[in-house]
Amino acid sequence: MAQQAMQDDKARHTLSVLVDNEAGVLARVIGLFSGRGYNIESLTVAEVDRENSLSRISIVTRGTPMVIEQIKAQLDRIVPVHNVRDLTQQGVHIERELALVKVANTGDARIEALRIADTFRASTLDSTLASFIFEVTGSRSKITAFVELMRSLGDVEIARTGVSAIARGGNVDMLVRPLDSTKN
Repeated sequence: MAQQAMQDDKARHTLSVLVDNEAGVLARVIGLFSGRGYNIESLTVAEVDRENSLSRISIVTRGTPMVIEQIKAQLDRIVPVHNVRDLTQQGVHIERELALVKVANTGDARIEALRIADTFRASTLDSTLASFIFEVTGSRSKITAFVELMRSLGDVEIARTGVSAIARGGNVDMLVRPLDSTKN
């Protein structure tokens, strides 16, 4: 009973971490999680500002409010980290994931696979006599639903990117702002 109560307190959080784009930064972030026994459900990283050599790491994790606060504080102390934002706590944000889904099937299942792909607005990237490869973008639940439907039609292979997320509204999370051309 106590174990169930602890599980109920754990909430899913999406963290956005702005870091220097340099060797070893991702390893330090991952080390922080693994060293303390925290799980990462999803992790994506990519350069977002070439001129200033900045990357954004999007991390999805679960924890109690105290654990999430510890994670944010510890991330904030890593030297090349510039900004840690808990998008879940800040309110409305956009999350998307991309998946490549290969379904191997024949006959009527192929027609049904195309119909489902059209319903989910998935793009057909490859087609052979025995398989399709679809690209589907959307929320985690949309992609999971698409994959489950494809599984009912044949053998499935999946490659998922993980969550990319950004806060809604006018606040821009970058260190350097563009030059204001009206000032001289």
